[in-house]
Amino acid sequence: MSERWVLSFPLGGRRFNYRVAAVIVVDGHVLASREDDDDYMMLPGGRVELGEASALSLEREIAEELGMPGTVGALLATSENFYHRAGEDFHEIGLFYRATLPLHAVPDGKAPWLVREDEGHLLHNYWLPLAGDALERMNLLPRWLPTFLRNLPANPAHIVFDERVEAAQ
Repeated sequence: MSERWVLSFPLGGRRFNYRVAAVIVVDGHVLASREDDDDYMMLPGGRVELGEASALSLEREIAEELGMPGTVGALLATSENFYHRAGEDFHEIGLFYRATLPLHAVPDGKAPWLVREDEGHLLHNYWLPLAGDALERMNLLPRWLPTFLRNLPANPAHIVFDERVEAAQ
């Protein structure tokens, strides 16, 4: 097996990330994840590895994080996100794909729905309702995501969001 290189690296006091994420919507709920030491939630997914196609990377991340196969569908959005976390400024390129899970993976009222270990952390997965303010209350990031999820576009969108500017205002 060849060496694996994750496309996340420091550059001049900042960090570049290339990330893929799954938009999994079932019965008016979206699947979101929180690592045990984070105060925010994210969509399932992760960083792309060098030489790996983004959709294949997302299939791998779903299998690793959820312990089940996922089917990756259409590209919904590309994003350029700029933010500050854990003492670093990030420049992140993100690809957001529609995805599905096996038929038994549906919202069932449990919170969390699924807990699994991933890279030395416990990953708590929740089905969050799209209606109401749960996405905001659970601090789903990036910040543009709740509005986007409630109004999925017919064609792929390109989003540029600078959280550092938003925080300074």
